[in-house]
Amino acid sequence: MVEPVLLRIQETAKLLKVSKWTIYRWIEEGRLRATKIGRGSLRVFQASVSGLVEEARIDYRNARNDSPKKAAPVRAKGMKKNTVTKSRKRVR
Repeated sequence: MVEPVLLRIQETAKLLKVSKWTIYRWIEEGRLRATKIGRGSLRVFQASVSGLVEEARIDYRNARNDSPKKAAPVRAKGMKKNTVTKSRKRVR
């Protein structure tokens, strides 16, 4: 069976396991390419979805290979171990 070239917003969201609002944001940001059909139906190019997935795979692989096995915890100079600071309430 041939895969569709254009996907509906909801199909794209389900495929990527994100909300439809995330899909709309990614289209606006340029992370996904889309086109309008008719009066307002928006469709996402399947190739851009595949590209986004492949880009995420490459980024994930690079992040795993570049990261150290165990990072030492970072503390601000002069901070004691297990110090809890109290927040002050603002009075209006």
